[in-house]
Amino acid sequence: MITLDDNGYFITGSDTDVGKTYIACEVIRQLRQRGVDIETRKPAESGCVLSATGDLITHDAAALQQANDNHEGIDRIAPYRFHAALAPHRAARLENRTLHLEELVEACRRDQPEHCLVVEGAGGFYSPLAENGLNADLASALQLPVIIVVNDRIGAINQALMTTEAVLSRQLRVAAIILNEVEAQLDETMDNATDLKAYCNVPIACCAHSSPLPNLFS
Repeated sequence: MITLDDNGYFITGSDTDVGKTYIACEVIRQLRQRGVDIETRKPAESGCVLSATGDLITHDAAALQQANDNHEGIDRIAPYRFHAALAPHRAARLENRTLHLEELVEACRRDQPEHCLVVEGAGGFYSPLAENGLNADLASALQLPVIIVVNDRIGAINQALMTTEAVLSRQLRVAAIILNEVEAQLDETMDNATDLKAYCNVPIACCAHSSPLPNLFS
């Protein structure tokens, strides 16, 4: 369905809590099954758990690490980690730190230029990420094709189309829209994928609740 892009992908959401990390891990696993060497980044992660030793334990970055067969350390995947469950730049302020877009761009630099880079953003495409930038600004700086993750529920078409338009306005390519069923839907008459195809010309995939993502790559 998607022609493999050797550069990689920027994975964003139409909102927060749409299952970006789950989908990112599924994408990583599918790429690895194709023999692709991958580097993963979640450059800024907030909402980390404070351990008894004072370390910040990640959730998203740890999942990406595991999906990539533990090839990278957490400090490389998510160098900017914060405790408060807020937008990263606000969580940083609470720790008397500042977070700038340039730092996040540098954090996403590949260790091996030939590797495929999978970057997971934080929140939605227009969510604030740094003192001087949104997720959209990081995606623009990286110039990676964008995979949009949308919660497959009522309202999904609106969110998918708005996010698609936002991505295209940055002259970025939408690699795919993933309708991710975060919670099992009881309404069997709803078919967001079919309805969405009438309004946009990008690949669309559906991921059923707690199920593997169907194969994305042609």
